[in-house]
Amino acid sequence: MDKQGKDKPVIGVDLDGVCADFYRRMREIAAEWFETSVEELPEDVSYGLKEWGVREPKQYESLHRYALHQRELFKTMPMIPGARKYLRKLSDEGYHIRIITHRLFIHYSHASAVEQTVAWLDGNGIPYWDLCFMKEKSEVGADIYVEDSPDNVLQLRKKGFYTICFANSTNKDIASPRASSWKEVYSMIHRIS
Repeated sequence: MDKQGKDKPVIGVDLDGVCADFYRRMREIAAEWFETSVEELPEDVSYGLKEWGVREPKQYESLHRYALHQRELFKTMPMIPGARKYLRKLSDEGYHIRIITHRLFIHYSHASAVEQTVAWLDGNGIPYWDLCFMKEKSEVGADIYVEDSPDNVLQLRKKGFYTICFANSTNKDIASPRASSWKEVYSMIHRIS
């Protein structure tokens, strides 16, 4: 509880592109998959990775399945700088951290996705009270969301949820509130709560 005796807000935090550097690790794996150098794959990508030669959902799913099973994608991604530091600060201040991710979209791969996710969170010292594997992120009861997927940000905002867009190349057209670092996220959360 805060000074006025109120519970601190629940913060719904996405993983890929917010805490875990999905695009950096996926770029390394995609270079291997397409048998090219990492340097030949642009860092700035759009949602779906067409800039790397991914042309259709089936092709993306094959690449993702390879990344998950052969390269342990969810376990080997680097952490986005500041995620641990600022999530720990928020947790220590009494905020309820609820991790929300939609990593279960590849059929028959759920055990690997869940195991790698928990190993990554624990191995990187990310604090959280709840871990939700859900597509419909608005259904988890968070008060504030930190999200990078353009569609998710727009859907959450349309439903009236305060949603901080964690900036990357896939969401350049999404309006404020936006944050390009965890330090900015931390400041924004303190301003509104």
